Amino acid sequence: MALFESMNDPEALKRLPADRLPALAREIRDFLIDSCSQTGGHLGPSLGVVELTIALHRVFDSPKDPILFDTGHQAYTHKILTGRHDFSALKSEGGLSGYPSRAESEHDFIENSHASTALSYADGMAKANEVRGRDDRTVVAVIGDGALTGGMAWEALNNIADKRNRRLVVVVNDNGRSYSPTRGGIAEHLASLRLAPGYEQALDLAKSTLNRTPVVGQPLYEALHGLKKGVKDAIQPQMMFEDLGLKYLGPVDGHDEPALEKALRRARDFGGPVIVHCITQKGKGYPPAENHEEDQFHAPGPFDVDTGLAKPGPKAVKWTAVFADAMVELGAEREDVVAITAAMLHPTGLNKFAEAYPDRVFDVGIAEQHAATSATGMAMNGLHPVVAVYATFLNRCFDQVLMDAALHRQGVTFCLDRAGVTGNDGPSHNGMWDMSILQVVPGLRLAAPRDAERLRTLLREAVAVEDAPTVVRYPKGAVAEHLDAIGRVGSMDLLRAGADGDRAADLLIVGVGSMAQTACEVADRMAAQGIGVTVVDPLWVKPLDRALVDEAARHSVVAVVEDNGRTGGVGDAVARLLRDHGVDVPVRTFGIEQEFLDHAKRDRILQQQGLTPQELARKLTETVSRHTEGTGGRELAGEKA
Repeated sequence: MALFESMNDPEALKRLPADRLPALAREIRDFLIDSCSQTGGHLGPSLGVVELTIALHRVFDSPKDPILFDTGHQAYTHKILTGRHDFSALKSEGGLSGYPSRAESEHDFIENSHASTALSYADGMAKANEVRGRDDRTVVAVIGDGALTGGMAWEALNNIADKRNRRLVVVVNDNGRSYSPTRGGIAEHLASLRLAPGYEQALDLAKSTLNRTPVVGQPLYEALHGLKKGVKDAIQPQMMFEDLGLKYLGPVDGHDEPALEKALRRARDFGGPVIVHCITQKGKGYPPAENHEEDQFHAPGPFDVDTGLAKPGPKAVKWTAVFADAMVELGAEREDVVAITAAMLHPTGLNKFAEAYPDRVFDVGIAEQHAATSATGMAMNGLHPVVAVYATFLNRCFDQVLMDAALHRQGVTFCLDRAGVTGNDGPSHNGMWDMSILQVVPGLRLAAPRDAERLRTLLREAVAVEDAPTVVRYPKGAVAEHLDAIGRVGSMDLLRAGADGDRAADLLIVGVGSMAQTACEVADRMAAQGIGVTVVDPLWVKPLDRALVDEAARHSVVAVVEDNGRTGGVGDAVARLLRDHGVDVPVRTFGIEQEFLDHAKRDRILQQQGLTPQELARKLTETVSRHTEGTGGRELAGEKA
């Protein structure tokens, strides 16, 4: 049995002789490389924290001492050391989550993979320990240096520093990267510490020497410590952690397990808030990851272990690639178009724009709130900013979209990648909230393209709007098959026109974005049974076209199909529009139930949610039958699918 397979809980790790730890670290790395080569996964971040995670579990007593990871893609070694050794179905239905999961283990406390949050959780847990008199427990937060670019982390540090006797250890896993190299003043400051470790080495040498000198040793050490800090402040950026009043240890070599244990034990025994600054290398121990310029194997798909090259898979154009090319075209046409990324240059496709127009791209770090308001300032001063984020991360800057961009009627375009069901990354990454939360924003315009051509067209229309924020949202993965319109209904695309082209049909389906193709397949199935179905794609789902009212009045039933949460989504907006105009047609809404979805492939989740052509056709056939035959009475708008 491999050594790591005997690690069923942290107590087994504590019993392991120290001279066996290097072998354990090698085994874990080999296992992670082999496993992720089959399934894909967050390999680079996990390879970088093997020794650090071993040291954490040897020094602290999880779960009594909670260890929180920010973000959770650092947690694969943690999973192994807490008894989870089957990675064969990682990020797949029924397998391990790609992040910490409370359902998997008592050692997992937070599973939200959104960055910059762990310090706030830790602050709250430490305060709870204080109130309940638990002075034998320490809360540990492991935060990547990239997550320190998020403002929420600094709000938490401000509170953590307020009480000097709360037992809380903050481990800064500093590898100079989030996805790509970490940007900004904080990153430059940490880099200066990484590149000048001699200060700390000299201090440690002085302390070990002078403390052996009787009487004068400690006072002289303190004097030298003050002198050293003064020199460091004079020639380096101000010591931000110490100036906050937080005890600072480091920098420590994050791949020197004995040194890490020593630093962590000192931090634990201090009895108050301590920052332990660890220098690690993302992708450590696997040359293809170490040398991967873009993201050091942050989250590769399956790959060949020997070469590091991706394994052959289906070749298809991705939505992100279409957006990337469209942005380059817009940049050539309009010098006022600029791009903003929140530490996601490559994942959102803005790297192509950056290559073409390097002076017109701004990476603000993991700071979506700042991104939105900074973009508003740019718009106020004559630019048209395009903010590219994952749909799930728009949640983090809703207030800025509402009260900054929209209130001030500024032309800022938000492009939401990974909208709808994303699948394998689990509940925190499904982009199923945006079309609900954005419905309440006055003046905002929201587009949902169904294919590549519509993405290019709607993006162009969005950046032409200068008096309101605009949003273009599109899913993850391969672009949907091109779907031509057969006509127009106002500004909407007509995709199916009922029986023999008669739009005064039994059923009107509003197919939203990527679900338009599904709506057409439903219509075709129902047409084969003699049911007349009209399908329209609204393109812009906020505001809805007034022509939808007249179209709905010609049908017996209206259905809305979307890959957004059903509550407050496009279906509810359609039902409200019809009610407001006195059109008493029953409306059925089909979307995602308002629940946190387990990780699984997108198609599987859509099947579980009843959003397949077969299931939708069955339900709508029953509905149309009841209403056209007059046997069932009317259904309530927004009835559960």
